[in-house]
Amino acid sequence: MADDHAEHRYDPPAPRRCDVLVIGGGPSGSACAYWLAGAGHDVVMVERKRYPREKTCGDGLTPRSVRQLEDMGLAEELAGSGHRYSGLRSHGFGRTLELQWPGHPTLPGYGYVITRKDLDALVADRASKAGATVWDATEAVEPITVNGLVRGALVKPKSGDGSPVEVRARYTVVADGANSRFGRSLGTSRNRSYPLGMAIRGYWTSPRHDEPWIDSWLDIRDRAGNVLPGYGWIFPVGDGRINVGVGLLSTFNQWKAVNTTHLLQSFAEYAPPSWDIRPETACGPATGGRLPMGLSVGPHSGPTWLVVGDAGGTINPFNGEGIAYAYESGRWAAEAVDLALSSGDGLALTSYEQRLHAEYDLYYRVARAFVRVIGHPEIMRVLVSTGMRSRSLMEWVLRIMANLLRPDELGPAEAAYRALTKLSRLVPEAA
Repeated sequence: MADDHAEHRYDPPAPRRCDVLVIGGGPSGSACAYWLAGAGHDVVMVERKRYPREKTCGDGLTPRSVRQLEDMGLAEELAGSGHRYSGLRSHGFGRTLELQWPGHPTLPGYGYVITRKDLDALVADRASKAGATVWDATEAVEPITVNGLVRGALVKPKSGDGSPVEVRARYTVVADGANSRFGRSLGTSRNRSYPLGMAIRGYWTSPRHDEPWIDSWLDIRDRAGNVLPGYGWIFPVGDGRINVGVGLLSTFNQWKAVNTTHLLQSFAEYAPPSWDIRPETACGPATGGRLPMGLSVGPHSGPTWLVVGDAGGTINPFNGEGIAYAYESGRWAAEAVDLALSSGDGLALTSYEQRLHAEYDLYYRVARAFVRVIGHPEIMRVLVSTGMRSRSLMEWVLRIMANLLRPDELGPAEAAYRALTKLSRLVPEAA
C-alpha cells in the first residue's frame, strides 16, 4: 500500500504561499499537518526522505500513541497493518512478570507494533487526504526571514538537479527529528545537563514473531557480565520478524565507552534461544541513534515558529518512548497555530509552550531524577531486583513509566515523585 502511494501521491515542490509550512514528515510533523489541514488551513509539509522510508525505532506503540492515531481516524488501518499486543512482559534477575496495560478512562488497553516505515507513510497519507500538500524527498535547506521573522523556507528536491524554491508561510513548524538541522538554524540547542539516550535496533526472523506481549529486559549486560543502566527489548512485528534493540542512558558515567553494536550482540546472545536470534536470522545490519529526552531541546517557540517532537527533545526519559509525545506535541502545536490564524494574533503561539510545560514538566522532572538514580549500576540492581519481586509494585511502575496514570492516581503519584526526587539528590552527578 505504502509503495503504491509513494509512486503517485505527491507532486514535486513548486514556489508556494501557504498558511503553515511543516518541516519534517515523521509523527509530529504529520500529526500537526493533519490537524491543521482538518481545521481548514493551507498546509505544506516537506519530508527529506521518500516514503516509505526506514526509521530507527523500536516500533512499539503504547496506548498513548494508539489514542492519538485513533483520534486521527486510523483505527481500522492500525488494526489491519499493526500487530496488536496486550502489555509488557518484563524480565530481570531471573524473574519474569506479564503486565497488562492498566485500565484508563481515556486510553485504550492495548498497543500495536508497526514498523515506522509503514506507520509514517500511513500518517503522512492521512494528512494528505485531510488536505495538506505533502512533498517527500524534499529538504528545507534554510529559513526565509522577513524583517527578522521566519516566513517559511527554501526547499529543494533531493533527487535531480532541481533548484531550491520558496515556500512562504505565515507560520513554520519544525519537526525534523532528533538532529534538527533546521531547528538549530533558528537557535535551538540541547541542554547538556539533561539525560540523553542511545539506542540501536535490528530485525530478525523468529518463530515468536506474533507474541501477545512486548518484552523488556531490565538487566542487560556487557560481554564481561556487568549489568548496565539501560534495557533491552524484543518487540514482535507479527510479519515473521521481531524488532530487537538495546537502550543506554548518558547518566551512566561510562556510557561513551560502551559500543552499542557490541552491547546489542551481547543481548542477542543472552536472549532465550526460543527467539532464534542468530546471525543467520538477521534481516540486515542494525541501526542506532541518540535520543534527546525530557524537553532537553529549546526554545520550543519563536514569534512565527514552533518546535515539536524529537526536534524539541520530547522523548520520555523513563522508557525512551518518543512516538506518543511526537503526536501529542504536533497536535498541540496545530491547536496553537490554528488559534493564531483564526484570531490574527501571533501571540497565540505562546499557548503551545504553556501546554507543553503544563502537561510534561512535573512528569519529566521526575523522569530526569529517576534516570540520574539508575545511572549508577549498583543502585539500579537493587531497585530492579526489588521491584521484580512484587507484581503490584511493577504494575505501578509500568503505569508511571508509560505515563498511563489515571487522574485519580495523580495525588499518590506526586508523593512518589517527591520521594524519588529526594533520593536523586543523594546520588552524585554522573560524569
